Amino acid sequence: MTAVDFAAFVETLASIAGETILPFFRTSLGAEDKNVGGMFDPVTEADHAAEAAMRRRIQETFPQHGIIGEEFGSLRPEADFVWVLDPIDGTKAFIAGLPTWGTLIGLLHQGKPTYGMMVQPFTQERFVGDGVGASWRGPGHDHKITERKLRVRPCPSLAKATLMTTSPLLYTPEKRIAFERVEGKVRLSRYGCDCYAFAMLAAGHVDCVIEAGVHTYDIAPLMPIIEGAGGIVTSWDGGSAVQGGDVVACGDKALHEEVLALLQG
Repeated sequence: MTAVDFAAFVETLASIAGETILPFFRTSLGAEDKNVGGMFDPVTEADHAAEAAMRRRIQETFPQHGIIGEEFGSLRPEADFVWVLDPIDGTKAFIAGLPTWGTLIGLLHQGKPTYGMMVQPFTQERFVGDGVGASWRGPGHDHKITERKLRVRPCPSLAKATLMTTSPLLYTPEKRIAFERVEGKVRLSRYGCDCYAFAMLAAGHVDCVIEAGVHTYDIAPLMPIIEGAGGIVTSWDGGSAVQGGDVVACGDKALHEEVLALLQG
Protein backbone atom coordinates (compact mmCIF):
# COMPACT_ATOMS: atom_id res chain seq x y z
CA MET A 1 0.00 0.00 0.00
CA THR A 2 1.30 3.47 -0.91
CA ALA A 3 1.64 6.52 1.30
CA VAL A 4 -1.35 8.02 -0.50
CA ASP A 5 -3.47 4.99 0.42
CA PHE A 6 -2.37 5.21 4.06
CA ALA A 7 -3.27 8.91 4.07
CA ALA A 8 -6.76 8.12 2.77
CA PHE A 9 -7.17 5.46 5.44
CA VAL A 10 -6.16 7.93 8.18
CA GLU A 11 -8.82 10.30 6.87
CA THR A 12 -11.33 7.48 7.26
CA LEU A 13 -10.21 6.82 10.83
CA ALA A 14 -10.49 10.53 11.62
CA SER A 15 -14.05 10.62 10.32
CA ILE A 16 -14.97 7.54 12.33
CA ALA A 17 -13.55 9.12 15.49
CA GLY A 18 -15.30 12.43 14.92
CA GLU A 19 -18.67 10.83 14.24
CA THR A 20 -18.30 8.80 17.43
CA ILE A 21 -17.07 11.58 19.71
CA LEU A 22 -19.03 14.68 18.70
CA PRO A 23 -22.44 13.48 19.96
CA PHE A 24 -20.88 13.35 23.45
CA PHE A 25 -19.23 16.80 23.39
CA ARG A 26 -20.83 19.51 25.55
CA THR A 27 -23.35 17.10 26.99
CA SER A 28 -23.82 15.83 30.55
CA LEU A 29 -21.39 13.00 29.86
CA GLY A 30 -19.69 11.78 33.02
CA ALA A 31 -16.05 10.81 33.42
CA GLU A 32 -14.34 8.05 35.38
CA ASP A 33 -11.01 8.60 37.11
CA LYS A 34 -8.26 6.29 35.79
CA ASN A 35 -5.91 7.40 38.56
CA VAL A 36 -7.97 6.96 41.73
CA GLY A 37 -6.08 8.39 44.67
CA GLY A 38 -3.73 10.44 42.46
CA MET A 39 -4.11 13.44 40.18
CA PHE A 40 -7.47 13.32 38.37
CA ASP A 41 -7.04 11.46 35.06
CA PRO A 42 -10.45 11.27 33.39
CA VAL A 43 -11.72 8.86 30.77
CA THR A 44 -15.15 9.01 29.16
CA GLU A 45 -17.47 6.79 27.18
CA ALA A 46 -16.47 8.86 24.13
CA ASP A 47 -12.79 7.87 24.58
CA HIS A 48 -13.67 4.19 24.74
CA ALA A 49 -16.16 4.23 21.87
CA ALA A 50 -13.90 6.14 19.48
CA GLU A 51 -10.82 4.02 20.07
CA ALA A 52 -12.86 0.81 19.80
CA ALA A 53 -14.32 1.96 16.47
CA MET A 54 -10.90 2.89 15.05
CA ARG A 55 -9.33 -0.36 16.23
CA ARG A 56 -12.09 -2.39 14.56
CA ARG A 57 -11.50 -0.67 11.22
CA ILE A 58 -7.72 -1.14 11.46
CA GLN A 59 -8.04 -4.84 12.29
CA GLU A 60 -10.51 -5.36 9.46
CA THR A 61 -8.29 -3.55 6.93
CA PHE A 62 -4.78 -4.40 8.13
CA PRO A 63 -5.00 -7.54 10.29
CA GLN A 64 -1.19 -7.89 10.29
CA HIS A 65 -0.59 -4.40 11.70
CA GLY A 66 -0.03 -3.56 15.35
CA ILE A 67 -1.90 -1.02 17.48
CA ILE A 68 -0.90 1.09 20.47
CA GLY A 69 -3.87 2.85 22.03
CA GLU A 70 -4.46 4.83 25.20
CA GLU A 71 -7.63 3.06 26.28
CA PHE A 72 -7.15 -0.57 25.18
CA GLY A 73 -3.38 -1.05 25.27
CA SER A 74 -1.08 -2.68 22.74
CA LEU A 75 -1.67 -5.33 20.09
CA ARG A 76 1.35 -6.65 18.16
CA PRO A 77 3.52 -3.60 19.00
CA GLU A 78 6.50 -5.39 17.41
CA ALA A 79 4.86 -5.40 13.93
CA ASP A 80 6.48 -3.51 11.03
CA PHE A 81 3.50 -1.14 10.88
CA VAL A 82 1.92 0.00 14.15
CA TRP A 83 -1.00 2.40 14.50
CA VAL A 84 -0.90 4.78 17.46
CA LEU A 85 -4.24 6.08 18.74
CA ASP A 86 -5.32 8.62 21.33
CA PRO A 87 -9.07 9.07 20.83
CA ILE A 88 -9.32 12.23 22.95
CA ASP A 89 -6.05 13.90 23.80
CA GLY A 90 -7.16 16.55 26.29
CA THR A 91 -10.03 14.76 28.03
CA LYS A 92 -10.03 17.37 30.82
CA ALA A 93 -10.67 20.07 28.22
CA PHE A 94 -13.30 17.83 26.61
CA ILE A 95 -15.33 17.39 29.80
CA ALA A 96 -15.01 21.13 30.48
CA GLY A 97 -16.55 21.92 27.08
CA LEU A 98 -13.35 23.48 25.69
CA PRO A 99 -12.48 22.76 22.01
CA THR A 100 -8.75 22.34 22.66
CA TRP A 101 -8.81 18.52 22.60
CA GLY A 102 -8.09 16.41 19.55
CA THR A 103 -7.96 12.88 18.20
CA LEU A 104 -4.41 11.68 17.50
CA ILE A 105 -3.76 9.06 14.82
CA GLY A 106 -0.22 8.01 13.95
CA LEU A 107 1.55 5.32 11.96
CA LEU A 108 4.92 3.88 12.97
CA HIS A 109 7.03 1.97 10.45
CA GLN A 110 9.70 -0.15 12.12
CA GLY A 111 9.36 2.02 15.21
CA LYS A 112 9.69 5.36 13.42
CA PRO A 113 6.79 7.86 13.18
CA THR A 114 6.04 8.19 9.48
CA TYR A 115 2.58 9.76 9.36
CA GLY A 116 0.40 11.61 11.80
CA MET A 117 -2.87 13.49 12.11
CA MET A 118 -4.44 15.63 14.79
CA VAL A 119 -8.14 16.10 14.08
CA GLN A 120 -10.44 18.47 15.96
CA PRO A 121 -13.90 17.51 14.71
CA PHE A 122 -15.75 20.31 16.54
CA THR A 123 -13.73 23.04 14.79
CA GLN A 124 -13.49 20.88 11.62
CA GLU A 125 -9.69 21.11 11.60
CA ARG A 126 -7.19 18.47 10.51
CA PHE A 127 -3.42 18.84 10.95
CA VAL A 128 -1.46 16.29 8.92
CA GLY A 129 2.23 15.53 8.41
CA ASP A 130 4.62 12.88 7.08
CA GLY A 131 7.90 14.26 8.41
CA VAL A 132 8.68 15.92 5.07
CA GLY A 133 5.68 18.22 4.75
CA ALA A 134 2.65 19.18 6.80
CA SER A 135 -0.70 20.79 6.10
CA TRP A 136 -3.83 22.16 7.74
CA ARG A 137 -7.39 21.83 6.52
CA GLY A 138 -10.31 23.65 8.06
CA PRO A 139 -12.83 26.51 7.74
CA GLY A 140 -11.45 29.67 6.13
CA HIS A 141 -12.59 33.24 6.67
CA ASP A 142 -15.56 32.58 4.38
CA HIS A 143 -16.36 29.42 6.41
CA LYS A 144 -15.57 27.21 3.41
CA ILE A 145 -13.11 24.35 3.98
CA THR A 146 -9.67 25.34 2.76
CA GLU A 147 -6.15 23.88 2.97
CA ARG A 148 -2.68 25.36 3.45
CA LYS A 149 0.83 24.19 4.20
CA LEU A 150 2.08 24.35 7.78
CA ARG A 151 5.35 26.06 8.58
CA VAL A 152 6.97 26.86 11.91
CA ARG A 153 8.21 30.39 12.47
CA PRO A 154 11.80 31.51 13.18
CA CYS A 155 12.44 32.48 16.79
CA PRO A 156 16.10 32.07 17.81
CA SER A 157 15.69 33.79 21.21
CA LEU A 158 13.67 32.81 24.27
CA ALA A 159 13.15 36.50 24.99
CA LYS A 160 10.79 36.62 21.99
CA ALA A 161 9.27 33.16 22.40
CA THR A 162 5.79 31.93 23.25
CA LEU A 163 5.96 28.81 25.44
CA MET A 164 3.18 26.34 26.19
CA THR A 165 2.69 23.39 28.54
CA THR A 166 -0.45 21.57 29.61
CA SER A 167 0.08 22.29 33.32
CA PRO A 168 3.09 22.70 35.63
CA LEU A 169 1.07 20.66 38.15
CA LEU A 170 1.90 17.57 36.08
CA TYR A 171 5.64 17.96 36.79
CA THR A 172 7.62 16.50 39.65
CA PRO A 173 9.19 19.22 41.84
CA GLU A 174 12.60 18.72 40.19
CA LYS A 175 11.18 18.85 36.67
CA ARG A 176 9.07 21.88 37.53
CA ILE A 177 12.23 23.75 38.54
CA ALA A 178 13.76 22.83 35.17
CA PHE A 179 10.63 24.03 33.34
CA GLU A 180 10.65 27.30 35.29
CA ARG A 181 14.23 27.97 34.15
CA VAL A 182 12.85 28.13 30.63
CA GLU A 183 9.59 29.86 31.52
CA GLY A 184 11.46 32.64 33.31
CA LYS A 185 13.14 33.70 30.06
CA VAL A 186 10.22 33.70 27.59
CA ARG A 187 8.06 36.60 26.48
CA LEU A 188 4.80 34.71 27.02
CA SER A 189 3.81 31.40 28.57
CA ARG A 190 0.38 29.79 28.35
CA TYR A 191 -1.06 26.65 29.95
CA GLY A 192 -3.51 24.12 28.59
CA CYS A 193 -4.35 23.01 25.05
CA ASP A 194 -2.69 19.55 25.16
CA CYS A 195 -2.16 18.40 21.54
CA TYR A 196 -3.54 21.67 20.20
CA ALA A 197 -0.43 23.47 21.49
CA PHE A 198 1.79 21.26 19.28
CA ALA A 199 -0.50 21.94 16.32
CA MET A 200 -0.16 25.68 16.90
CA LEU A 201 3.62 25.28 16.99
CA ALA A 202 3.50 23.57 13.59
CA ALA A 203 1.26 26.37 12.33
CA GLY A 204 3.76 29.04 13.38
CA HIS A 205 1.82 30.60 16.27
CA VAL A 206 3.79 29.07 19.19
CA ASP A 207 7.56 28.68 19.52
CA CYS A 208 8.07 26.00 22.17
CA VAL A 209 6.01 23.27 23.84
CA ILE A 210 7.34 21.40 26.87
CA GLU A 211 5.67 18.41 28.49
CA ALA A 212 6.62 15.86 31.15
CA GLY A 213 5.50 12.25 31.51
CA VAL A 214 3.75 11.79 28.17
CA HIS A 215 3.16 8.45 26.44
CA THR A 216 3.84 7.24 22.90
CA TYR A 217 0.21 7.82 21.95
CA ASP A 218 0.47 11.46 23.16
CA ILE A 219 3.46 12.41 21.01
CA ALA A 220 4.22 9.93 18.18
CA PRO A 221 1.27 11.05 15.98
CA LEU A 222 2.36 14.69 16.40
CA MET A 223 6.02 14.18 15.48
CA PRO A 224 5.54 13.89 11.67
CA ILE A 225 3.39 17.05 11.77
CA ILE A 226 5.92 19.11 13.72
CA GLU A 227 8.89 17.80 11.72
CA GLY A 228 7.01 18.13 8.44
CA ALA A 229 6.42 21.80 9.27
CA GLY A 230 10.16 22.30 9.85
CA GLY A 231 10.21 21.97 13.63
CA ILE A 232 12.07 19.65 15.98
CA VAL A 233 10.80 17.45 18.80
CA THR A 234 12.98 15.43 21.18
CA SER A 235 13.22 14.22 24.73
CA TRP A 236 14.65 16.62 27.30
CA ASP A 237 18.07 15.01 26.83
CA GLY A 238 17.95 15.50 23.07
CA GLY A 239 17.06 11.89 22.22
CA SER A 240 14.06 10.45 20.41
CA ALA A 241 10.64 11.41 21.74
CA VAL A 242 8.78 8.48 20.19
CA GLN A 243 8.62 6.53 23.46
CA GLY A 244 7.24 9.54 25.31
CA GLY A 245 8.54 10.64 28.69
CA ASP A 246 9.69 14.26 28.97
CA VAL A 247 9.47 15.99 25.58
CA VAL A 248 10.19 19.38 24.09
CA ALA A 249 9.23 20.72 20.67
CA CYS A 250 10.47 23.94 19.06
CA GLY A 251 9.91 25.61 15.74
CA ASP A 252 13.46 26.99 15.65
CA LYS A 253 16.46 24.67 16.04
CA ALA A 254 18.59 27.36 17.72
CA LEU A 255 15.82 27.92 20.25
CA HIS A 256 15.61 24.18 20.82
CA GLU A 257 19.29 24.03 21.74
CA GLU A 258 18.85 26.90 24.21
CA VAL A 259 15.83 25.21 25.80
CA LEU A 260 17.60 21.84 26.12
CA ALA A 261 20.52 23.51 27.88
CA LEU A 262 18.17 25.10 30.42
CA LEU A 263 16.16 21.93 30.98
CA GLN A 264 19.35 19.98 31.61
CA GLY A 265 20.51 22.61 34.09
